[in-house]
Amino acid sequence: MATTVRFGVSIDESLLQQFDELIREKGYQNRSEAVRDLMRDALVERQWTREDEETVGTVTLVYDHHTRDLADKLTEHQHSHHHAIISVLHVHLDAHNCLEVAVVRGTAREVQRLADELIGTKGVKHGKLVTTTTGKDLK
Repeated sequence: MATTVRFGVSIDESLLQQFDELIREKGYQNRSEAVRDLMRDALVERQWTREDEETVGTVTLVYDHHTRDLADKLTEHQHSHHHAIISVLHVHLDAHNCLEVAVVRGTAREVQRLADELIGTKGVKHGKLVTTTTGKDLK
């Protein structure tokens, strides 16, 4: 089991007050857990700058399923990257609009390229890549 290390931080009082307000809004029990999450987030962000690092994420797309051949084009992109797509969730938002969420895994470079292809497909109204980590290197 890892050893817990305590350390002090010098900080402007007004910045600390704003931080305390933020951690209350987010429901943290204490500053330590909030700081740990900020550290983990920075480490995950750094991981994504290393293009050959194994990563995971989700690609979220919103599109009108009546757009000619769009669903087929998205499916083609997904099949051409079948090794990187773990799962896809498809939701009918209304009579026209669909939401698709693809869970993806691969190198940061590969996942970013796949996300760009899907989001850049003509007819996609909105798309976003949400990046995260496999968790194996985080404590």
